[in-house]
Amino acid sequence: MLQQTQVERVKGKYREFIAIFPDFRTLAAAPLAEVLTAWQGLGYNRRAISLKATAEMVVGNFGGALPSFPDELECLPGIGHYTARAVAAFAFHRTEVFIETNIRAVFIHLFFPERLNVHDREILPLVEATLDRDNVREWYYALMDYGVFLKREHANPARKSAHHVRQAPFKGSNRELRSMILRKILDSPGVTVQQIVAGLGREDELVRKNLDALVKEGFIVVDQNNGYTVP
Repeated sequence: MLQQTQVERVKGKYREFIAIFPDFRTLAAAPLAEVLTAWQGLGYNRRAISLKATAEMVVGNFGGALPSFPDELECLPGIGHYTARAVAAFAFHRTEVFIETNIRAVFIHLFFPERLNVHDREILPLVEATLDRDNVREWYYALMDYGVFLKREHANPARKSAHHVRQAPFKGSNRELRSMILRKILDSPGVTVQQIVAGLGREDELVRKNLDALVKEGFIVVDQNNGYTVP
């Protein structure tokens, strides 16, 4: 939920989501439409599909218990190198070395103050060398909090990273349109393309293009009456 989404927006949605889906088995068994409805307001709906698919794999392959080793975690949908190691460290206190944007900001600020295009391969040895191996989770908490502080007090040091990508505004973007289309389908299963176009007041061709993409990505399906619904 926190990926490219502000903490304040996540707090309430996290509590709501956990209340509806308190464990992996509940989430795995839930209809996708119910999961996507609970996710609304967070954006990047693909994360909700990955989360449900992860729950299904955890139940089917791991007996309902999340694995604790990064190589196993990376087999789950939507979990990459960073997330696997972050989960291992925060949830299981494993000594793992990883970088995220706030950690990156700290090390660039302290060790590369005059540099641009700093690569993570230059930062990772420093993260490993300074890691508090007896208090891994608390150490990473501290680094992240310090990184947030630095971003408030200075020009964001992480912008000097070779990996920095400025996120495009959501308002008026195609991501916003996709979200609006999905919300329309969740609210009115079986809605037609004509009804979606009329309801959103957007270009027919653009709506159809996004509908085709959402079908290919598994978000929605076309029913027997050529309406759209969440599988």
